[in-house]
Amino acid sequence: MTRKRSSVLPGFGLTSGFMLLYLSAIVLIPFAGLVVRACEISWADFWRLATADRALAAYKLTFGASLIAAAANAVFGSLLAWVLVRYDFPGRRLIDAMVDFPFALPTAVAGLTLANLFAANGWLGRFLVPLGIKGAFTPLGVVIALTFVGLPFVVRTLQPVLQNLEREVEEVAATLGAGRLHTFLSIIAPSLLPAVLTGFALAFARAIGEYGSIVFISGNLPFKTEIAPYLIVMRLEEYDYAGAIALAVVLLVFSFVLLGAINLLEQWSSRFQH
Repeated sequence: MTRKRSSVLPGFGLTSGFMLLYLSAIVLIPFAGLVVRACEISWADFWRLATADRALAAYKLTFGASLIAAAANAVFGSLLAWVLVRYDFPGRRLIDAMVDFPFALPTAVAGLTLANLFAANGWLGRFLVPLGIKGAFTPLGVVIALTFVGLPFVVRTLQPVLQNLEREVEEVAATLGAGRLHTFLSIIAPSLLPAVLTGFALAFARAIGEYGSIVFISGNLPFKTEIAPYLIVMRLEEYDYAGAIALAVVLLVFSFVLLGAINLLEQWSSRFQH
């Protein structure tokens, strides 16, 4: 006789029904409404609105800056996670807590703070601007803001993998004569690569939909520093609902594709964690 495993939650039918109801109310119904409204637009009008010159410039900045910020976070976030896990030093807990600061800080406050820092008369801008490095009201400012909001995704994705990485394997490699570089390239890097790619994809996805932290530091100049989410808001303020819907559908489709890629990365990386 086999005993049925007990659970603290109610049965599968009740919990799954509540899950589907909650998911539909929060996610599926709003997305379905967007798709229905998009279907009311003819294909010719949709293509015209989605591929307008101003929209293409916004796509280019949004995806390009998000890619650069995610790549920077993949490099420096990996180094930060390595230091936090492998070394013990005064203030480590404080730095580890500060990694989550972009999660707690309102994005609008972050954007305003960064704009003040990198402005021509700001604490950092007064030294950088004379050198030709303009961090406010330029595409560089967009990259800075996206790097700020995306850093925790890489660090928090990589930390558990580093903590579970057995140091005995590195010690065995050292006793067999392997150097530090060879040990890192042949043992550590292959184990960390899936987590780094997952963190990169999560930071990239987060950056694509970012709005609040960019509004102040970018200047929102059409064809120069205007991102796609801000252009959607502008279309809504102009009562151009068709234009806003077309832009939103483009971002929605790209987000679903990116979400599928993240899930595939997580499935692939799970094979290296067992």
